[in-house]
Amino acid sequence: MDKVYHFLTLAGIGLYWVLVAGVTLRVVLKRRAVSVSLAWLMVIYIIPVVGVLCYFLFGELNLGRKRADRAREMFHPFGDWFYQLNDCNAHITDGLGTHISKIDHLCNNRMGIPALCGNQLQLQTTPQEILLSVINDIEQAKQSIRMVFYIWHPGGLADSVASALIQAAKRGVDVKVLLDSAGSHTFFKSHWAKMMRDAGIELVEGLKVSPWRIFLRRLDLRQHRKIIVIDDDVAYTGSMNMVDPAYFKQDSGVGQWIDIMIRIEGPTVNVLSAIHCWDWEVETGDRQLPAQPECSIEIPIDSKPVQVVPSGPGMPDHLISQVLTLAMHQAEESVRITTPYFVPSADLLETIKTTAQRGIKVELIIPKNNDSIMVKWASRAFYTDLLSSGVKIYEFDGGLLHTKSVVIDELFCLVGTVNMDMRSLWLNFEVTLAVEDPAFTKEMHTLQSSYVQRSEQVDYSVWKQRSIYHRFFERLFYLFNPLL
Repeated sequence: MDKVYHFLTLAGIGLYWVLVAGVTLRVVLKRRAVSVSLAWLMVIYIIPVVGVLCYFLFGELNLGRKRADRAREMFHPFGDWFYQLNDCNAHITDGLGTHISKIDHLCNNRMGIPALCGNQLQLQTTPQEILLSVINDIEQAKQSIRMVFYIWHPGGLADSVASALIQAAKRGVDVKVLLDSAGSHTFFKSHWAKMMRDAGIELVEGLKVSPWRIFLRRLDLRQHRKIIVIDDDVAYTGSMNMVDPAYFKQDSGVGQWIDIMIRIEGPTVNVLSAIHCWDWEVETGDRQLPAQPECSIEIPIDSKPVQVVPSGPGMPDHLISQVLTLAMHQAEESVRITTPYFVPSADLLETIKTTAQRGIKVELIIPKNNDSIMVKWASRAFYTDLLSSGVKIYEFDGGLLHTKSVVIDELFCLVGTVNMDMRSLWLNFEVTLAVEDPAFTKEMHTLQSSYVQRSEQVDYSVWKQRSIYHRFFERLFYLFNPLL
């Protein structure tokens, strides 16, 4: 019997090392950032067995065969729809400013989506303002309502939104709601899910989490977009999930989440509607492309363009990351960034440092307290490089700053769902808006200034004196970059 146990032990060890060797070879042969590959190798070797399991679960972009096949089949029909936007009089190539013209070329060449003029943008900055505005627009809906969110959490005004949707469905409005399975698991367990379906709302659980799928699809690939489209006339997007912050994560110790949404009217609404249709078809197989935007409208001479930039599996790789890099390289005076989760890739880190080193004023505003302890420590691992390059870092102490925004030269901005981490920029379904509108950008910059006033600036001389304890945890959690 001892010989059998001895044999099984040796066989197990041998099998494990063959498995490790195979995974190592796969990591090395995959074409991706060297820093990501090295981080994965360290995870695999430092944490036996668990490291290999983590790589199988989170190491590669795997949408699942059915969804991946759909995405490939969809690309050309949706591409044709997007390319038709170039014939719309809202695409004014001669009127594009310095910042957005190159982004328009990039997005047009890679996905066919041009920047469009003739939009009206309203920046909404408080939960009550956002949710009451959404409810009011839902109550005016006559034909259709499309929604996609990462998190829908019951409670407070979020329940009033659900009630308004149910009433809209009962009066004959076609309502389609797509929610991420992981982010909205509490909602799907609540009575609201059944009430919506009973009212005739098409409620779909996106990227469903199941123990049977753990090796068939990457579990941390999530539907992270936040989009509302009503009658193809009004749209919302931004950083806020469908939650009332007073009823959400109250026991996390980080305070209420601080978010924004943008209410949009004009041609860009139809583009956001098409992004929702993309997500809907990836998940359900049902194609329902929206109408093209009205192209006989009169576009004011001084109308400022908005570029919709989506990313995610099936779409051109790293499009939002490219737009972000391009925008910062064009900065002439200042770059100000707000993000809740700051775990950048080596390339993005280098872009931020280079921008500061060429004399541009670069400011980074992130939460002092984070709902992810790993992200909090990993973020601080980048402080020394950033501070030594001249980047000013502010730690916001008024709640969990969840706003995702970049303001360039106080003239141009990026706002949307995208965090400054590899998961958002390389993996998830995301969307951001590139806006070249001085009035709107000034509003965004003023809001960012209010965040700075509620923040504490990190002093480089004090930072260099931090304890070995802090340095250890910074480096430790930095190793888990690929999982953050």
